[in-house]
Amino acid sequence: MTAKTSGRHNVRQVEIGKWDVEGPFKQLHDMNPTRLTSIRSTLCRHFGKDPFSARPFEGLKFVNVGCGGGILSKPLARMRASVTGIDAVEKHITLARLHVDLDPVASSVEYHCTTAENLVEEQMKFDAVFALEVIEHVAAPAEFCKSLSALTESDGATVISTVNRSMRAFASTIIAAEYILRWLQKGTHQWPSFITPEELALILQCASVSVKEMAGFAYDPLTGQWSITDDISVQYIAFRVKNSQSFTSCG
Repeated sequence: MTAKTSGRHNVRQVEIGKWDVEGPFKQLHDMNPTRLTSIRSTLCRHFGKDPFSARPFEGLKFVNVGCGGGILSKPLARMRASVTGIDAVEKHITLARLHVDLDPVASSVEYHCTTAENLVEEQMKFDAVFALEVIEHVAAPAEFCKSLSALTESDGATVISTVNRSMRAFASTIIAAEYILRWLQKGTHQWPSFITPEELALILQCASVSVKEMAGFAYDPLTGQWSITDDISVQYIAFRVKNSQSFTSCG
């Protein structure tokens, strides 16, 4: 695979300098075990893998789009998937590679500073494509989802998590997380960029990806714990399957 740092991309330039990989990512680290539980269970069902195996994803090829410092890529590699992590921010890739050096078990992850659009141009294909907390930061969500679909093998899985455009999400993700608790830098999220589950389902349908499962994540401020819930009004994760037909016309 060729690691490109130029060419087509779908990342708003204002986003590239916004993310500090230090303290502000604590919330994602805290949520990660819950996300992994959902992902492991769902993908084991889809690919017919043993959920009790220490290596449930052996033989499968995954790509983590917008991988950041590798907090998802590394545990997927520990479950023996062949993982490629990509990010448009060089600083994130540098940090991810440093963490691999400190964690030999996850040393198989390939990190590249590039974009989903560039991988499409290279005609790369994967059994599962992940884009967690990414779509709300891209310039054109519909085009981004077409790229994710193009990277996914027929009957492969596309996994996207994001923030709902609801008043509860505005209160918790912007007011609380950015201005009160200061988990994230002010301005990390833009309210108009949030996507409702219905909008995401339509976007993915136009990219020939069918919705199969959806779940929400809930945070308990008293215990500091995250849990999986049926409530998708704030943060949610969606599991989709790539259809064999070409893109649907949604003009």
